[in-house]
Amino acid sequence: MSTRLRSCPDGQRGILNHRALLKTIGAAIVTAMIAGMLRVPVSAMEASPPKTTLIKLLFDSFLGSPPDAAESQITISGDWQVSVRITRPDQPVRAFDLAIEPATEVEVADERYDSLPPFQPNAPGWRKGAALRGVRTQETTAKGQLVPGTLQLRLGLDAGASPLEPGRDYAVDEEWGTFGRLEGGRIRDGQSAFANYRHGLSRLDSVILERDGRIVLRPGQPHVTAPLPPPMAAGETRLANVWVPGRLSRLNDDCLFPILEDAYPEPSATSPPPAEKLLPRTIGKLRNGKPLRILAWGDSVTDASYLPDRDRDSWQSQFVKRLRERFPQAEIELITEAWGGRNTASYLAEGPGSPHNYRDKVLGAKPDLIISEFVNDAGLSPAQVEQRYSQLLADFNAIGAEWIILTPHYVRPDWMGLARERMIDDDPRPYVAGLREFAERHQVALGDASQRWGRLWRQGIPYTTLLLNAINHPDARGMKLFADSLMVLF
Repeated sequence: MSTRLRSCPDGQRGILNHRALLKTIGAAIVTAMIAGMLRVPVSAMEASPPKTTLIKLLFDSFLGSPPDAAESQITISGDWQVSVRITRPDQPVRAFDLAIEPATEVEVADERYDSLPPFQPNAPGWRKGAALRGVRTQETTAKGQLVPGTLQLRLGLDAGASPLEPGRDYAVDEEWGTFGRLEGGRIRDGQSAFANYRHGLSRLDSVILERDGRIVLRPGQPHVTAPLPPPMAAGETRLANVWVPGRLSRLNDDCLFPILEDAYPEPSATSPPPAEKLLPRTIGKLRNGKPLRILAWGDSVTDASYLPDRDRDSWQSQFVKRLRERFPQAEIELITEAWGGRNTASYLAEGPGSPHNYRDKVLGAKPDLIISEFVNDAGLSPAQVEQRYSQLLADFNAIGAEWIILTPHYVRPDWMGLARERMIDDDPRPYVAGLREFAERHQVALGDASQRWGRLWRQGIPYTTLLLNAINHPDARGMKLFADSLMVLF
């Protein structure tokens, strides 16, 4: 990908700006300090319309400018171009035009499927039939990545093999990239078929300030889901990420993710920590080296079997590892009870003898501390949270167990009623509000992971790039946000 220097055009769209003071420690090392110093108040971002908001950088040492004199603007200046302008009074504008590669599209030919299942029109989109491999994401598919109208099926590869007919021989869900044979069609049970189609891949590019002062666009690696930003060399600074989701037709405002903060702004440590009041027996055992049994209870996110290394990367494993580091004398036993695709009501409804019976597997485990994670409870209203979680609290109190409730991570934007992945600090789900109200009312410890997910955009990260199945399964980085929220309590 080429980059070049030239004057920026007058017409500008999608300008985003933020401020940060840089320490005057010498031009030789100031570029390495920029990333950790960028900050912006919420009010500054919300006060202006998205298309005119400025992101200001004060390059006092880098440009030899006095405080508040230098300004950098990151601008969408074309369908596939961003411009960076650095200005200061009485000096020429420094302008960098950065070309962005269009959204990645892949053509697949002669992809063999040994057999096709019957098409299931009433199933969820990712379960209606076979998943096209180009859009498959673990147990699901990436919605919207299949290019509509491009799937063609044949029963053979020889020149005489005629295309099969959609609607007669097979059906396809073009949103989710799944397909299956139709009754009465030409595809028999157990018969091989060959697919041709096109699909998109997503990419996270970065605007990077190099050590020599040049600003360049570095492309990320395309992936069907959870693409990573490109790596940086020592002394470089990432100024912004450019989100290029698969099948994007042109850049827009919601593609720009300037780095507004280098990490979540952790609350000031309190003495004593919140656990002293909310989890007195737990923290007492940690300090005194007495046995502590922790039960991680939840759904597929807690099960975490989709992770390449569940024992290392699950939220509960990361949390317990860090808890042992903070309390080296602690004797901690971790138990996990999780049921993918289910919620608290599912557990409560299971009868005796069930492998997920609530009284056997949760209460019967005799934990000292229960940490619950149920994104699948997200359909509950605050009133329903109060009713159901009050029952759980009474049960936990009866067995002498303390409780931490985790607020859930962010899931697919359309499942949350979100239209974009920027400026989304406030979780819109009533369930999350209900959890916060319940925890405050009943003085139950809360690990508020949702707050951290809501600020990822400020760190230049579209949060969906942390979802391995493009729906609701966090990767190791997303799991760390749960552990972070738990460690605040201790």
